[in-house]
Amino acid sequence: MEIIVPLIIQAISGAVGGGVVGNLIKSIGVPMITKLLLGGAGGIIGGGLASGAGPLGGLLGAAAGDPAGGLDMGSIIGQVAGGAVGGGALTGIGGLLANMMKK
Repeated sequence: MEIIVPLIIQAISGAVGGGVVGNLIKSIGVPMITKLLLGGAGGIIGGGLASGAGPLGGLLGAAAGDPAGGLDMGSIIGQVAGGAVGGGALTGIGGLLANMMKK
């Protein structure tokens, strides 16, 4: 249960971040479901990196003094922020790649 809750938080915040970036940047010509899926995947990656459970061995989380995530308020805020940023970034990158392939 301790593993699933942070993943759900990260995926939801990533989907929100992806949806926001997709709506702000109108040139991302992909369907909304694609923006949300990219955002969710980016949210899990970004939230994992921010909480210290990512593939970089907790580079960001260790720097913030947070071992490997958790369910305290600081960890949840970090997961939401990392998820939103990661989701927005992956959606933006995916949209740029999709637009490059169309041309």
